[in-house]
Amino acid sequence: MMISLKVISHLLDYPTQELWDNRGELIDALQEADELPVTQVAKLMAFIHTLTQQELLDAQANYSELFDRGRARSLLLFEHVHGESRDRGQAMVDLLNQYQQAGITLSSRELPDYLPTYLEYLTLLPTTDCIEGLNNIAPILALLGERLKQRGSDYHALFDVLLCLSQSGLEASQLTAQVEKEPLDDTPAALDAVWEEEQVTFLGEGTQCGSGKISQHQRRFAQETTVQYLNVGNSLDTGAQK
Repeated sequence: MMISLKVISHLLDYPTQELWDNRGELIDALQEADELPVTQVAKLMAFIHTLTQQELLDAQANYSELFDRGRARSLLLFEHVHGESRDRGQAMVDLLNQYQQAGITLSSRELPDYLPTYLEYLTLLPTTDCIEGLNNIAPILALLGERLKQRGSDYHALFDVLLCLSQSGLEASQLTAQVEKEPLDDTPAALDAVWEEEQVTFLGEGTQCGSGKISQHQRRFAQETTVQYLNVGNSLDTGAQK
């Protein structure tokens, strides 16, 4: 099992008192990890120190601000591949089946494409399959890592380490120019536009009336912010089915 991957899955989850209480155990575990260069291990240790030096409530607020506002930095993997398309539902079902076969049972509120959950799943696989699973999502990891780096967040270091483990050859810096051109999707105007679009869509479902309003709000949303979806095909879906 990749010890470092297990550690990262905990670090990417919502901060809890349990994480603060067991930070020493995470450091000890990393000292036994042999799948990473020393420089990458040091990067993880530095992140643990920086994260847990904060007050827990501050870390939780920062986490929510980073990952729960807008879609650009969402830790839901299929958000960056399928968006809200119907393909996302089937991909969820396929991935959930793979979890069940591996003996993982999710609660009713857990989504299978939540990155920490997916990383936990990979730790149960043979090393070759684990690396392949990371390789399948490497474009998403690079995109998230660069968005976090440009946001000035220490969390970007975790994605650098994941890319190293994926052996994909991808680096977040390869997307610097692309991310610099992206409009922010977590501004009040952008969030309001998403809310208005969803409200109008709901009211217009199943009827022809209101379709003009739907298009109007969709055009407005497109002008406010653009959600970037990756053209990675079904790499994550097919990778999970192996």
